[in-house]
Amino acid sequence: MQEKPPARDLKVVSIGNSRGVRLPTAVLNKYAITDTVVLEEREEGILLRSRRDERLSWEETYREMAREREDWSDLEVTVGDGLKDGEGP
Repeated sequence: MQEKPPARDLKVVSIGNSRGVRLPTAVLNKYAITDTVVLEEREEGILLRSRRDERLSWEETYREMAREREDWSDLEVTVGDGLKDGEGP
């Protein structure tokens, strides 16, 4: 299991007429953030990510799956495989 990095407190500072936070260089390098950050508002908080991050958000993933209208009926075969919930082969 991958260990979760420790939480950090970042001070909100004045930047011109706005306010912002400064991100540590190590974090910027780790996530390949150069000049643009994508901000996603989520129920559990905000997510900042690199624009180059090609992964889809959960919402985008759901939309893509719904758009594909894949046929999963062939998986119904596993219902009759004789295994009960929690049992392995």
